[in-house]
Amino acid sequence: MKKKRVALLANLKVNAPHWEGMPEDQWDDLDSEKTINIILQAMRNGGYDCEFFEGNFNIIDTLPKYKPDICFNICEGYYGDSREAHIPAILEMLRIPYTGSRVLTLALALDKPMTKRILDFHELPTPPFQTFERVDEPLDPTLRFPLFVKPSREGTSMGVSLKSVVNTKEELYEQVGHIMNRYNQPALVEEYIEGREVTVGMVGNLHGPIARRIPHDENLPRIQSGLRFLPPMEVDLKPYLLTDAVYSNRLKVALAADLNYVCPAPLDDDMVDELNWLAAAVFRVLGTLDVARVDFRLDVKDNWKPYILEINPLPGLSGVSDLVIAAHADGISNEELVVMILETALERNNLK
Repeated sequence: MKKKRVALLANLKVNAPHWEGMPEDQWDDLDSEKTINIILQAMRNGGYDCEFFEGNFNIIDTLPKYKPDICFNICEGYYGDSREAHIPAILEMLRIPYTGSRVLTLALALDKPMTKRILDFHELPTPPFQTFERVDEPLDPTLRFPLFVKPSREGTSMGVSLKSVVNTKEELYEQVGHIMNRYNQPALVEEYIEGREVTVGMVGNLHGPIARRIPHDENLPRIQSGLRFLPPMEVDLKPYLLTDAVYSNRLKVALAADLNYVCPAPLDDDMVDELNWLAAAVFRVLGTLDVARVDFRLDVKDNWKPYILEINPLPGLSGVSDLVIAAHADGISNEELVVMILETALERNNLK
C-alpha cells in the first residue's frame, strides 16, 4: 500500500523578515527548526512520507510538484489581521486538504475581540470587555477595575506582562498607548479575573453536521462527542507573583523550560466536566477542526466560576507547549500527538 504523502507547512523563526523598529517579541509564536524536525520524524515514524515547506508564496509552485495527499499546517503567517488564514486560503485555492481549522475560523480566532463577541452572543462566559481603537477613547462605565490590557491579534501572550493588570484610568491609558504603539493594532481591555488560569486541549471533531450555535434547550445533552479532551493544565505562578503574576510572554518564552506545569490540574470532577463542556462549546461556535486549546480563568471571588479567555486553533507542538504537556499527562507522546492530529484530519477528509 502506497504511503500517504504529507507536506509539513510552517514558518521558521530563522526565515522571518525583520525591519527597523520591530518589537523584539514579533516572531515569538513562530517555530524552531527543532520543532519542525520533531514533527517530521513523528510522521515518518508513523508510516508517512513527509517533507517540510516554508509557508510562503513559493508553495503555489512547490506543492503541486510534491503532490501531497494532505498538508500538516502550523503556519502562523507574517502580516495582516488574518495572517494565520493566509496559507489555508492558498491551499483551498489549490484544492489540497490540510489539518486544522479553516480560513474563517483562523481569522476569527486570531482576533480576540471578535472571538469574544461570538462567545457573548452565544451566552458563553467571557470577561466583560472593550476594544480601544484610540488612546483617548472613553472607558465603558460598566467596566470595573482591575482591568487587563493586551493586543487584539497576537499569540504566545505577546504584550502581556505584570503591567497588563491596571487599577486606575492613568495606568489603563498608559498601557493602551503602549500596546497600540508597539503592535500597531487595537488594544483589548477586559475585566481582570483574579484566580487560577487553566487550559484545556482537545483533539478530534464533533460528530454529525454541526452548526455554529449552542442549542437553547437545556434538556438536550451537551454536544461534545467526537472530541478527546486532554487533562486540564495549570501553570504554578506562585514563584513569579512579584515579577509576572500572570502567564506572561516572558514566562512562555524565556522561562518556559523552568516552569512547574501542573497536569492534571487539581480540580474536582464537576469542574473538569464544566471546562470540557465549555471548551467543546467554543470549539463548536468558532467552527474549529481537528485540534485546539481553550484558555480559562477561574474566578476566586465567585466560587471559581470559569471564564473563557480565548481559543487557540493552532496550538504549539514544541516540547514545552501546553498541548504537548497535557498530552504527556494523558500518556500520549509528542510523536503520538502529531500522528493523532494528522489522522484526525485524514479521517475528516475521507483519506484514512
